[in-house]
Amino acid sequence: MFAAALLATLAGAGYVAWYVSSPVTVAALPAEFEIAAGSRFRVAAQAIENAGIAVGAWRFELLARALERAGDIKAGSYELTAAPTPLELLDKLTRGDVTQAELKVIEGWTFRQMRAALDAHPAVRHDSLGLPAEALLQRLGAAETHPEGVFFPDTYLFSKGASDLRILRRAHAAMRRHLEAEWQQRSANLPYRTPYEALVMASIVEKETGRATERERIGGVLVNRLRRGMLLQVDPSVIYGLGEAFDGNLKKAHLLADGPYNTYTRAGLPPTPIALPGLAALRAALHPAASDALYYVARGDGTSEFSRTLEEHNRAVRKYQLNGAR
Repeated sequence: MFAAALLATLAGAGYVAWYVSSPVTVAALPAEFEIAAGSRFRVAAQAIENAGIAVGAWRFELLARALERAGDIKAGSYELTAAPTPLELLDKLTRGDVTQAELKVIEGWTFRQMRAALDAHPAVRHDSLGLPAEALLQRLGAAETHPEGVFFPDTYLFSKGASDLRILRRAHAAMRRHLEAEWQQRSANLPYRTPYEALVMASIVEKETGRATERERIGGVLVNRLRRGMLLQVDPSVIYGLGEAFDGNLKKAHLLADGPYNTYTRAGLPPTPIALPGLAALRAALHPAASDALYYVARGDGTSEFSRTLEEHNRAVRKYQLNGAR
């Protein structure tokens, strides 16, 4: 009897050692599976089996419980590029070594472009699809009533299947954090009453800047004009106001047609941002270059010619635009 029990124990120990150290059979590589949030280990093990990964669900659960790790698995999407041992797979689940997708939100995009990228992303769960912008902001707990400019452009990493609301919430929190930090350190005597006004200016700087090194100088000119009550006269704000009606050709009639975003007919800042400004644009709006320039015109090579007087500016316009030089 003793010999039989000993042999059974040794056989059992040998089987366990073989099981935990032998690669599992995988139907096809790479293999993907998803662990839903709040899943019990038994449900997670079955999801792994259903993905063609022959881990042996009940044995895998026994292993996890024996090691007291059954409650440590992380939800998310997983990918296997090679067949792991059960112990390696358990390590992967408890580390939360999930497959990550990414969304690149580009500086200067409009919110419409950002949302289109989210809606088209195959790894995103589209919980906000078709939701009006105001209702979307309410779902996010945002204080703003207009979505433009309040989401920070960056590269966002997330687990496959993450909600678009979660990504938007992160982008909104990031913009609030960056804007607040820059506002607290802003230069003295800026013509903004609120951080939101600074955000509006940052969005204009973002769209007006052709060369990154000129952001602060562009910001300086726009701040000088705002201080003096001069019209900002920036084309991107007019274009933004035209919306989907803009066909790529800004006409004189557009500049003469009054509207809330027409900075040729209305003094001050437009009512909302006109794009998603990046950190450099925020800093340029809140730390503009000190200068007496009131005008700038594109040279045609991405840089600008800055002028102090209207006479100098008109000469620059004739040189770089009307004559088609450079």
